[in-house]
Amino acid sequence: MLRCLAIDDEDLALELLVDNISKVPFLTLVAACSNPIEAMKILEKQEVDLIFLDIQMPGLTGLQFIQSLTVKPMFILITAYEKYALEGYNLDVVDYLVKPVSLERFIKAANKARELFQLKAKAKESGSNTSASYFFINVDYSLVKVIFADIIWIEGLKDYIKIHLKSSTKPIVARMSMKAMEEQLPPSMFIRIQKSYIVSKDHITAIRKNSIFIEQ
Repeated sequence: MLRCLAIDDEDLALELLVDNISKVPFLTLVAACSNPIEAMKILEKQEVDLIFLDIQMPGLTGLQFIQSLTVKPMFILITAYEKYALEGYNLDVVDYLVKPVSLERFIKAANKARELFQLKAKAKESGSNTSASYFFINVDYSLVKVIFADIIWIEGLKDYIKIHLKSSTKPIVARMSMKAMEEQLPPSMFIRIQKSYIVSKDHITAIRKNSIFIEQ
């Protein structure tokens, strides 16, 4: 079951959101809130897996609310304005629904959230296993499996990282910090050589003065 929070400042929209949540068997509603401040109080007391969130609200907007949280659950944005889709994407939300939202489209978004939740649970479980040979990374609203042995090097680009693989000429690009990426990697296999580069030790062919050479 996914524990959900519904946030919308319009009474009718909030009622519809609550009704849709009740029709999805794997969703359970923790609370329905008319503003983000009320939601913050709920989050302090209860664990929430998924938040259905309106964007345009007086005071603190939905996007500002997401940015204000240190620990972030999954988010599905619901709004009447398509122009906020890109901003939502940059904040790594699960899905973006435009009002009026059909039940079919709502269920599709909920299924996507459940899939991500299950993958994250598996990734967390594998992370506690010292013999794990892979991890999952969030790319374009999906979790992508990356095998440690397939990584050649990782490049940091401001708020993004680029993972270069043996198995593909096209790198994986994801919104993630180098610090967070480094924490996912086993130190026995990787070394951070600069602020913006992490290299697989197995792919280092030579070290000369201040230069490291890798096979590609």
